[in-house]
Amino acid sequence: MNPNSTAAAEAPFSLRAILPSLLAIIVGMIMVILDSTAVNVAVPNLVQYFDTDLKTVQWAITGYTLALAAVIPLAGYMTDRFGSKQVFLTTIAMFVLGSVLCSVAQTSGQLVLFRVIQGLGGGMVAPIGMAMVFRLAPVERRGSIMGMLGIPMLLAPALGPILAGYLVEYVSWHWIFLINLPIGIVGIILGLKYLPVIEKKGRAHLDIFGIMLAPIAFSMLAYGVNQGGGESWTSTGALVGLSVGGVALVLFVIVELLQKHPLLELRVFRSSDFTRGIILSWVTQAALFGSMLFVPLYLQQIRNYTPLETGLILLPQALASGVGMPLGGRLFDKIGARPLVFVGLSIISTALFLLSGVTVDTSLPLIILSLVMMGLGMGLSMMPVNTHVLNSAPREWVNRVTPLTAAAQQVVVSFAVAGMTGYLTSQITVHMGKMTAGSNPLAAAVQGFGDVFFLSGCIAVAGVVLSLILRRPKTAGAAPSPEEQQKDAAMMMGH
Repeated sequence: MNPNSTAAAEAPFSLRAILPSLLAIIVGMIMVILDSTAVNVAVPNLVQYFDTDLKTVQWAITGYTLALAAVIPLAGYMTDRFGSKQVFLTTIAMFVLGSVLCSVAQTSGQLVLFRVIQGLGGGMVAPIGMAMVFRLAPVERRGSIMGMLGIPMLLAPALGPILAGYLVEYVSWHWIFLINLPIGIVGIILGLKYLPVIEKKGRAHLDIFGIMLAPIAFSMLAYGVNQGGGESWTSTGALVGLSVGGVALVLFVIVELLQKHPLLELRVFRSSDFTRGIILSWVTQAALFGSMLFVPLYLQQIRNYTPLETGLILLPQALASGVGMPLGGRLFDKIGARPLVFVGLSIISTALFLLSGVTVDTSLPLIILSLVMMGLGMGLSMMPVNTHVLNSAPREWVNRVTPLTAAAQQVVVSFAVAGMTGYLTSQITVHMGKMTAGSNPLAAAVQGFGDVFFLSGCIAVAGVVLSLILRRPKTAGAAPSPEEQQKDAAMMMGH
């Protein structure tokens, strides 16, 4: 190929060229993730406003989670059939519609229904967004660009409680939903103007059995885990959810392996690089998201900080992840995932072991130091391992692999949160039984939190060990051809 034509093909992939499209995707993703964490802060107010019980309001969170899990597997088929841009913008519009409806809900039942509409819209945003960016990014810049995409994925969970805490305390709970309206409008305008039209495949095969089984499998597993962690692993809800979800998952795997055009491309597990990477990703998510829930719980239940104060204490973690994420992305392009994941998870495990020693009066600077370490470790490790996983898959399967990884993450995180919630409850009970008369009952609760952080630290150490078996995936099949790069670049420049 002529050197000049090569340069022309590569030129559009400067950061300046991809930034408008990246910004459109980030706005959509940050809106969905921000809302997912913000609602948790408002639960006590929602119980009071609707004059109902906690279990009923919790269904506003559970219903949202189930809707997310149900539609994620459909993302690949929808983008092949209707195009990434069209589906991405439609799902954002549905999420915004659900948000507005939530803000005007008159009963707790309406709130649950409208949250389901939110979840049906929000579930596809992240997998479609990641697939679009991955396709448009050249191989040599993929790590740094995916790192930029990962910033909202780590910033939003920490910023959500701050924003929600302020709105709930000083404005109204309605605004934790209404705020999505202007953000969503900005995202849709940016998307209409800057997102390229790519890979619309009108001939996309409809995997009927997969479309029926996948939502049942993932939503019922999420439901069963939610019920098990919230009530009991032997409760009717947990047993039914896990049984139905487990059977549906086994049938789904069999059907997908027999399908010529499956809904989720499970054949990608034949790649040992992909399998190693996805298992490490699951371990990382279990350690991180399973433990991240309990830091704000400790701060509010044990230390009596308000939601807004808790959010501000968590802010340094978000800032540290915002620093580590682009740094990890840039280094990934140069040295690959293994050293970054090893260092990142080592920092995370150290932070979790520090937190395992918390007491009723642990100094706030020590807690903040641990949070900063966790944020930095997350930034260095999460997107490199996610990018490694996508690099390990043939490029033509990316639209089907991102929903696969997102759906699996939803289930893994649900298992981690529910499992650790149950572990926290049981450990508090154990420590309460060992207490002598006159002891501070808060001490037993703190010891329970310490046990959870220690368990999370051990899981992170397992991730450190697993990171040693990562290797650079073979690029054959993962990298776009020069012709494909030129085609995608032309689409991007022809907004």
